Amino acid sequence: MAVNVLDAGSLLSAFGALGIAVVLFAETGLLVGFFLPGDSLLFTAGLLCVPGVHGSVHLTLWQVLIASVAGALLGAQTGFWIGRRGGRPLLEKSRSRKIQEGAARAEEFLGKYGHAKAVVLARFVPVVRTVLNPLAGALNVPTRTFTLWQTVGGVVWTVGLVLGGYALGSSVPNVDRYLLPVVALVVLISLTPLALELVRSRARTN
Repeated sequence: MAVNVLDAGSLLSAFGALGIAVVLFAETGLLVGFFLPGDSLLFTAGLLCVPGVHGSVHLTLWQVLIASVAGALLGAQTGFWIGRRGGRPLLEKSRSRKIQEGAARAEEFLGKYGHAKAVVLARFVPVVRTVLNPLAGALNVPTRTFTLWQTVGGVVWTVGLVLGGYALGSSVPNVDRYLLPVVALVVLISLTPLALELVRSRARTN
């Protein structure tokens, strides 16, 4: 069966909780994973943990939480060390326009909010959460500072979205009937910070 890496349901059906760890590791630790659906994957996984929800697969909440946190934390730390070893040239060599734009916003995050707040906030902004980790390494953000705050941000992001999906599935009868619209809404909400950043950056340049 073909797996659509852009579709949370397809990924979860094929790989289960292990797939969550792999996807989050790639999205937060490897520059090539910037396109992966982290937010919708976490929320959908939470929904599919609810007993009685008839999705393509049924997941266990504690396994999803462990896989999510592990993938997100290990990925971010790996991205940081890649940036520490590879430096700025690593980002500059990328031909992806999204990576270049993400790097610019990530650097703006670090300058505007400081190391701690930027590392936490970046978790909630697609692409930026991919690029900020190696950028923090390249800019010599202290390892202890990065590790502490990427852990805080990673736990809040993963656990919050998984439990949010689980809470919705537990409180809304037959929520599986509306699974696609709900996931689409989560994707839209997750892209809102990115859209706002684009609008602000264009406003500053005009």
